[in-house]
Amino acid sequence: MTTRITAVDVHDVRFPTAAEADGSDAINRGDYSATYVELRTDGGPTGAGLTFTNGRGNELTVGAVKALAHHVEGRTVEEIFAAPVAFWRSLTADPQLRWLGPEKGVIHMAAGAVVNAVWDLRARLADRPLWQLLAEMSADELVAAVDFRHISDAITPAEAHAILTEGEKGLDERLDLLREQGFPAYTTSVGWLGYPDDKVRALTRAAVAEGWRAVKMKVGGPIEDDVRRAGIIRAEIGPDALLMMDANQVWDVDEAVSNMERLRAFDPYWIEEPTHADDVLGHARVAEAVAPIRVATGEVAANRVIFKQLLQADAIGVCQVDACRVGGVNEVLSILLLAAKFGVPVCPHAGGVGLCEYVQHLAIFDFLRVGRSLDGRMVEYVDHLHEHFTDPVRVEGGHYLLPEKPGYSVEMRPESIAHYGFPDGPAWR
Repeated sequence: MTTRITAVDVHDVRFPTAAEADGSDAINRGDYSATYVELRTDGGPTGAGLTFTNGRGNELTVGAVKALAHHVEGRTVEEIFAAPVAFWRSLTADPQLRWLGPEKGVIHMAAGAVVNAVWDLRARLADRPLWQLLAEMSADELVAAVDFRHISDAITPAEAHAILTEGEKGLDERLDLLREQGFPAYTTSVGWLGYPDDKVRALTRAAVAEGWRAVKMKVGGPIEDDVRRAGIIRAEIGPDALLMMDANQVWDVDEAVSNMERLRAFDPYWIEEPTHADDVLGHARVAEAVAPIRVATGEVAANRVIFKQLLQADAIGVCQVDACRVGGVNEVLSILLLAAKFGVPVCPHAGGVGLCEYVQHLAIFDFLRVGRSLDGRMVEYVDHLHEHFTDPVRVEGGHYLLPEKPGYSVEMRPESIAHYGFPDGPAWR
């Protein structure tokens, strides 16, 4: 029996987060938003996917999804996964849209939303959460889903196959460990740049009381403000907890090196996005200068080729792949494999609506079949907007609990789509 995709529905859903400075950093202060995709089928379940923007970006990504919809409408799930790379390329290398990329920006993010919706649909048909679907797939099937074009100089299909085959060993024991204790997490909710000091102090104190032993703060404002806020947070979490810092690309390379010398006193575990996301050599220079502080990046890295270069240049000590900035599950698989080949831990980016729901699956799969270690691995957690999903993340004691429902966990509640739909939803009238 086959399942045919009959229609692609896309919704512009925006949440007014800017009003309270939730999600604010050195560059961004906007309304967390989702370009939300639903794949209707001929009697089967509906597949759900999204890409995250910061407000008006939805106007572009919604239009891009509509431009790509014909690549999935009328096709069966079985047909798509019989030739997964050909399907992926039909979206990411559309000959009439490729000039807008290639494989980056609005079109690539829209393609990722559609690709993720297709994988969500497949997981629902298999009655599995996505992490389990991926973990149970054979090495042959996983390798067949990866496009090795432009990365084969860094990792070959044979090397990827060996990594995934090795990952079959001890899988049950690793899964038992996750069922017992969950997947390690850190919280970013304590240190948004727009928060006043008293709020930062109160949120950090509350996070420690809730069991968090790893927190992240935003930096990139006036350096004296960053130093003061870092002092507040370090005093509240104590000397043994992890403190990460995130500059959101605002610094030049020399500025990043200079500012991190000031902030080194607070023992940061990593500095995230210290300079422009595309500046591979700049990241490498910062990494050398600030060591042993790690450099982390990846949330807006456009594609697997940028990750390849970051890894080849020893420019990052933490790989922060984003579930929907790149081209969906297929491309994420290639990035996880690259990180494993180069021995760099993956700590997925999750600051944004639906991203926590997404990346928990990726981190769990990475541990089970690819990286096979929890050393240096954590998933970002932001305590915003989870109530709008039918299968929201569950976090206890600073750990993600395993998702149990079939799919990729980003199905939105119909009432949330209706209320926050832009521009006609009641939240925006």
